[in-house]
Amino acid sequence: MKKILSGAIALLLATTAANAADLYQPQPVLDNVPEVEIQQSSSGWYLRGDVGYSFNKLRGARYYQGGFSGNEVDFASSRIDDSFVLGGGVGYQFNNHLRGDVTFDHLTKTDFRGSTIGVCTGGVVCSSSDAAAFRAYSLMANIYVDLGTYAYFTPYVGAGFGASYVKWDRLRNTICDDPGVAGCFTTEHGGKGKWRATAALMAGASVDITCNLKADVGYRFRYVDGGNMFGYADNGGPGRDKGFYSHEARVGARYAFGGCEQAQVMEPAEVPMQPPVYK
Repeated sequence: MKKILSGAIALLLATTAANAADLYQPQPVLDNVPEVEIQQSSSGWYLRGDVGYSFNKLRGARYYQGGFSGNEVDFASSRIDDSFVLGGGVGYQFNNHLRGDVTFDHLTKTDFRGSTIGVCTGGVVCSSSDAAAFRAYSLMANIYVDLGTYAYFTPYVGAGFGASYVKWDRLRNTICDDPGVAGCFTTEHGGKGKWRATAALMAGASVDITCNLKADVGYRFRYVDGGNMFGYADNGGPGRDKGFYSHEARVGARYAFGGCEQAQVMEPAEVPMQPPVYK
């Protein structure tokens, strides 16, 4: 009896294994996988705003010693202080790597300190201390090359060219060592204003905050050409500066119109299931 039962179990297991080997489950057909399409905004226009701190360097200043008929000489010393810069503009993103904008910047009040050496009463050499200030307004056309986006960061380099209106306040020339005059006396020279050629180089990175808003952190080197500084007064002047340059640390933001890229997922097609095939 035991031998008959054992034989029946062995025969049943062999039959089950053979049927399992003959059963073939076909893989689902994956011809119709869902596609992802990226839609870009039709508008590449953006607005920008910036604030920064400008480290300024005057290239020098000159004046006529002894009036218009005298010799033009350099100030014995001349320097300008640092200042803040505020700006804004409108631009256009041409493609993923090229954009351009037009900006208007205001360089806040920048103080000037200088000194001169001349001849006073009796042919005695004397000196003066000079004080003034100026402001500048720049209109620039700029072009940028975006160097690719890494995570949320897009580094860039750029260049700009335009003009700056530099407006000098009056210059106060004070002499305290003239032997012919007791104490100190001050002569005021009227300030001058002029549009000047301006060029700039930029580098930095933008950071994605939202789909429309980018933060911008950057550096700008700006050169402003020389021009008239002050007028003639009391047998001295006029004077001019040789121009200045600045190293600017800037932070700002850019707001893009028309939305941003959006991923659109198509509904997946139904995958047909085939019945099992027995070999």
